[in-house]
Amino acid sequence: MSGLFLADGSWLGVHWGIMKIIGWAGNLLFFSRFVIQWLASERKKAVVVPLAFWYCSLGGSLLLLIYALSRRDSVFVFAYLFTWIPYIRNLSFAHRERRLETAAPVVPLTPSSKTESTAPPAGR
Repeated sequence: MSGLFLADGSWLGVHWGIMKIIGWAGNLLFFSRFVIQWLASERKKAVVVPLAFWYCSLGGSLLLLIYALSRRDSVFVFAYLFTWIPYIRNLSFAHRERRLETAAPVVPLTPSSKTESTAPPAGR
């Protein structure tokens, strides 16, 4: 176990600080979205993108953006600067869809429930 710590106090060769923790947390959160999507798809035996995927995408990319800003790396900052837009948009779509599903359940039409036109035929 002592091989994991170096004489300079780093762990696994990484000098840990608050920004390093934020960066690694962002990486872990962003990576977890792939595991979540994979497990959900395996469970349904079809391609599924669960809501948790979008939350992990948003959280991970925002943490990585914070880390990139602290590093003042323009390439890294630009990579995560606008990624939150589709994540929030997809979350908005998902929440709106759920609200509509709970507000007005879909009732299938049966032949007796269809309304018939009472207008007279054309030409009369």
